Amino acid sequence: MSSLIEQAAQRLEQLRQAGAEMPATPPVAQTVGAAQKPVSETQPAPLSRRVEIDLEALAAAGIVSPHAPRSQIADQFRVIKRPLISNAMGKGASVIAHGNLIMVTSALAGEGKTFTAINLAMSMATELDYTVMLVDADVARPSVMKVLGLPEGPGLLDLVLGESKDMSSMLVKTNIDKLTILPTGTPHARATELLASDAMIRLLDEMANRYPDRIIVFDSPPLLLATEAQALASHMGQVVVVVQAGNTLQSEVRHALATIDACPVKFMLLNQARTVSKGGYAYGYGYGYGPDMSSSKPDYSRH
Repeated sequence: MSSLIEQAAQRLEQLRQAGAEMPATPPVAQTVGAAQKPVSETQPAPLSRRVEIDLEALAAAGIVSPHAPRSQIADQFRVIKRPLISNAMGKGASVIAHGNLIMVTSALAGEGKTFTAINLAMSMATELDYTVMLVDADVARPSVMKVLGLPEGPGLLDLVLGESKDMSSMLVKTNIDKLTILPTGTPHARATELLASDAMIRLLDEMANRYPDRIIVFDSPPLLLATEAQALASHMGQVVVVVQAGNTLQSEVRHALATIDACPVKFMLLNQARTVSKGGYAYGYGYGYGPDMSSSKPDYSRH
């Protein structure tokens, strides 16, 4: 191989002497130089990927956009995020362990949890003092990247499996300064079991403690469709349960809440609640602390 490179370099020199126009630093010369450098210089630490989110398309789809004009849904999520941020930063009624880990889930599929998780993360990313990581933890049906119009790639499952110990190399940076995304990662036959593994618990602990100013929002599997979601919830500081108005049975909601009884803070969010005045849709929001919430009736208010 080295003789071929030398021959190519000689041929380039002959062309220069014959008067041919050649670049000052031809690719072959760069290859030779790189081959002579230490491995540490030619293999730098992997950098985070960067993507461009089409904010106009998201705004048209009803998702909060930091640069869009004020909208009803943006105002709704301003109200929704405030107590979550207070708890995450230790400014609530009491200090919550892993309060900056916020899981967004639902009783069943199709209730709007991914839409809610994305909107919540986007709204939080407009804050001046905090950064936000959005994690697609619905390993059976990942959809965060699809909704955002972004390509899949390495992510959560790769970190749990130990394929990479550098979380920063898995993160996807966006054109929203304070928002990064952690995709589901490389598909795995036992992906759902990995969410309940000791490796996942260690990863969650690292996420919670590594950056004190970072809030991490998880789009998780539905509680009644995957026991792994229940295991995941037990290590979260806060859980938001999305309920689709007029669709989810009260018994299903109560059953779902009972599965996350150990979580210190549980919020409920009523999705697609029809407003009386304008005939549109809105979010209702209620919340509670501790195990008593599963048997209570949250006071849903429309914003």
